[in-house]
Amino acid sequence: MGVKRPILLLGLGLVVAACTAATTETEATDAADPDSIESSTTSSPDSEPQAVPDHLQSMADAWETDFSKATIDLDELLVGIPAADPRDLIRPIDEPAFAAAASTEWIGDNEPGVMLDIEGDARFYPLSVLTRHEIVNDSVGETPVAVTYCPLCNTAVVFDRRLVGETLRLGVSGLLRKSDLVMWDNVTQTLWQQITGEGLVGENAGEQLTVIPAAIVRWADFLAEHPDGLAMTDNQGFGSGYGRNPYEFYSSRDRPLNFFTGDIDDRFPALDRVVGVTVGDTDKAYPFSLLFDVGVVNDEVDGTPVVVFWGAEDTADALDSSRIAEARGIGTGIALDPVVDGTRLIFEPAGDGFTDLETGSQWSILGTAVSGELAGTELELIPHRNEFWFAWQAFFPEAEVWTP
Repeated sequence: MGVKRPILLLGLGLVVAACTAATTETEATDAADPDSIESSTTSSPDSEPQAVPDHLQSMADAWETDFSKATIDLDELLVGIPAADPRDLIRPIDEPAFAAAASTEWIGDNEPGVMLDIEGDARFYPLSVLTRHEIVNDSVGETPVAVTYCPLCNTAVVFDRRLVGETLRLGVSGLLRKSDLVMWDNVTQTLWQQITGEGLVGENAGEQLTVIPAAIVRWADFLAEHPDGLAMTDNQGFGSGYGRNPYEFYSSRDRPLNFFTGDIDDRFPALDRVVGVTVGDTDKAYPFSLLFDVGVVNDEVDGTPVVVFWGAEDTADALDSSRIAEARGIGTGIALDPVVDGTRLIFEPAGDGFTDLETGSQWSILGTAVSGELAGTELELIPHRNEFWFAWQAFFPEAEVWTP
């Protein structure tokens, strides 16, 4: 495998995550050249234990992961960082530092982050932090959680870290599958797919981490509705500065980096975003480009009512310009449960927000009734992601895509 010099990848000025996290206090770790990595993208696990491929042999020797247990073809795992043990060279945050949202000034109004609210404990995790660390192990509302983000797929997913009586600490394995982050845990050293939460290789292969609903939202919207909430500070103890995008111009590319080797469905540009909704075992995508034209979609997924709100069009693209606050606006897409007290509400766009046809109440982009009969009511989030189109179609190839 070829090795590039630190920081720049493929001549794009794209700072790979392996480098940005490893340069916290010291020198950067060399980044792999994804053009030099070959793999199969066919998922056809054998009934008998597989031979460990040569490109994974050093990991198999160094790790306690049981490679004999796998739900995938091991050749699908690509090496993102050329090291015998690349785990956590992209450093997760295990003791996150927060400040009161009302006193936080370092985050731009239009900057995106992960909004998480458990039992009234509302927190904001800026993407400018997550692009450099990818995982934050935290406890919110007494629930141990892992807030995860894969910049290569734009997937933000929050997991409950409890599994079969253990509390896991999730880390960055240094491996990728279909360009998506592969995580590892410190208890069984199982490898986990970030976009789905499925155990891929190891003792818990085939197990499923519990997803906690969360959303990528604009800082100004979070602050307006959760002034008593918490936001991550710009000092997490790693010596890194935040607010800049280490993946400059990535989302402007025609296709992803060559960590993704599969075909790309040409119905939408590869790096267009979708709201990828999961209800039970059913998945459905709502492309941002179509939401832009309609503003709201009243729908059902697996028989469950869903409403998808679109708005906050100046929400910055965290993976385009070097300074996130100055990036182009891409909007906010969020999936919510439209049922209130047993009544399904039907919504339509109204100014900067939405109106339900049943009561005429006015609602914000985050699903809070700001005036009218239902003022103060909050719609619950439905599990969803804002992945890039190529990632959606790679992991959910048979799933439905909403069209007007």
